[in-house]
Amino acid sequence: MPSIKPLIAAVLVSTATLAAAQPGGFTGPAASAPAAATRGGFVGPAAAATTVAQAQKLADDTWVVLHGRITQSLGKERYEFRDATGSITLKIDDKRWSGLTVTPQDELRIEGEVDKDWREFEIDVRTIQKTAG
Repeated sequence: MPSIKPLIAAVLVSTATLAAAQPGGFTGPAASAPAAATRGGFVGPAAAATTVAQAQKLADDTWVVLHGRITQSLGKERYEFRDATGSITLKIDDKRWSGLTVTPQDELRIEGEVDKDWREFEIDVRTIQKTAG
């Protein structure tokens, strides 16, 4: 009967390698655990930039592009985002970070959809990119 020791050793090595991986996410006030890294994203024409003040007046499911900074984590995949015109809540699923780590000092380009209902207003983020700023 073959020994099980080599199999156990292989499992322990692969588990340690996975635990050492450093996924991206927001690093700043009230930050939670790092987000998991994923692959892929939107490829296509770029939408015109929108300010936070303009986004707050748009209809549900309108596509927006925002430029500004995430200032803090609000918990449960929600973040406060600010530009020169105001602040808004972003909903960023862990998979959307794609290994990117940002701080409140980083200038960002955020693409997503307005998500409005009778009690909430937020931007459901699809892509996040650091910009030179």
